[in-house]
Amino acid sequence: MAYKTFAAIDVGSYELAMKIYEISTKNGIKQIDHIRHKIELGTDSYFTGKISNDRVDELCRLLGEFTEIMKSYKVDDCKAYGTSAIRETQNSIILLDQIQTRTGIRIEVLSNSEQRFLDYKSVASKGRDFQNIIEKSTAFVDIGGGSIQISLFDEDSLVTSQNIRPGVLRMREELTRVSYKSHQLEDIVEEMVCDSLESFKEMFIHDKKIQNIILVDDYVSLILQRDYLETNKRGHVNTETFLQFVDTLKKKKTQEIALSLGLAQENIALLNLSALMIKHLVKILGAEMLWAPGVCLCDGMAYEYAENNKLLASDADGVSHDFEQDILDCARDINRRYQSVEHRTREREKIALNIFDSLEKKHGLSKRDRLLLQLAAILSECGRYISLSNAAESSYNIILATEIIGLSHLERAIVANLVRYSTETFEYHEVLGRVTKLDKTSYLRIAKLTAIIRLAEGLDLSHKGKFDNLNVSIESDTLILHIETNADMTLEFGLFGRYATFFEEVYNIKPVIRQKKSNI
Repeated sequence: MAYKTFAAIDVGSYELAMKIYEISTKNGIKQIDHIRHKIELGTDSYFTGKISNDRVDELCRLLGEFTEIMKSYKVDDCKAYGTSAIRETQNSIILLDQIQTRTGIRIEVLSNSEQRFLDYKSVASKGRDFQNIIEKSTAFVDIGGGSIQISLFDEDSLVTSQNIRPGVLRMREELTRVSYKSHQLEDIVEEMVCDSLESFKEMFIHDKKIQNIILVDDYVSLILQRDYLETNKRGHVNTETFLQFVDTLKKKKTQEIALSLGLAQENIALLNLSALMIKHLVKILGAEMLWAPGVCLCDGMAYEYAENNKLLASDADGVSHDFEQDILDCARDINRRYQSVEHRTREREKIALNIFDSLEKKHGLSKRDRLLLQLAAILSECGRYISLSNAAESSYNIILATEIIGLSHLERAIVANLVRYSTETFEYHEVLGRVTKLDKTSYLRIAKLTAIIRLAEGLDLSHKGKFDNLNVSIESDTLILHIETNADMTLEFGLFGRYATFFEEVYNIKPVIRQKKSNI
């Protein structure tokens, strides 16, 4: 049986972790080791903007130990990701180069949306448990060192995903600047988080009841997984029992809590903060059940690796969730927020994807590029909420400023540029020179995808969905767009050249419309 040994390294805000996995199509993902070291990188980066030399030395020493452990397991591949502590470090490029030079380990920095999407994938890999829970209204709560991510599900669909500050480590460090007594802690935590939580509820939940909370964190999850609350099912607890547990923590001293729960004393402060955050969240959302599946970023990394390398059977672990659809759902949520009219973008989305698929042998683009094109088509109208006359530029700014779970900053910049140039003249030098700092590869992706989305715009200028069918074929150096309609296409025929010129320049293929009367 063929299998791969894979190491996932999480360079987190307050912990360095590595998990070793055996992955195969027959047995799925099997964890064989888990190594953890406490190292509070976030304490430095959140408040000074840089990680101290002493902590860099410690990090490199620990990564060196990880390297030796990987050798002992004869690891085939490894991946190392850094999260908010490195993401918020001012000299991250210098820091990452220094770490790679000293340890040989290349750390890739995840954007918040990429990090949370991997956490989310790690839970979704639980298969049926996850699917059963999100069929009801559910809040996915991911508590990190720097911030909290809350994603809402309803009837198996992702409704929205929002980031809220602070996370547990950032909160602990902020509290060191506040003089308070222990009995005041709960009220202070409430003041720090509840304003954002109440705003989240008012904007995205309203009067709807949230039945379940799925929790990913490093402290409360551990308690539930070890079944200290003696529930009927490991990791699951009704919120009434959980709230009683949180209240008992207030009556105990740090040493007593550490002994009773089997945790290090140094972790109790973060446990208390995480528990209080969840308590306030439970009260605001009115949830009845809490599930902590006991997963972490490393598990999401392993799932992503197995997925990318086709090491999982399609029904492995019962996983059938459509992650790409979640990204699309986030885009549609942005449209709802900015009151975009769906029918104005639906036809453009359909046309653009049809053209993309027909050009598969010509464009040299990937399935991921197809997703970015689809996102651009969906989001192409959101800027009309701000300006009808300058909608493309407004859409560009909205997309750059709005987190889309599962997309990197670079991918979001590509989508924003596609939307901007779908109706505006393509500025060759400006695309590379804007604040997004796009590289040449990204520039080419934008040019190729812009040519397609502009063609889609040219076929649907009135946004009235004039034709019933579109068939695309390539004959020699001509792209023939066969449309079937009885509608008046005078406007489209007259202005099509304006949108087709850039396509011909990019692909050296001339687009031509051919109309056939519909039998309907």
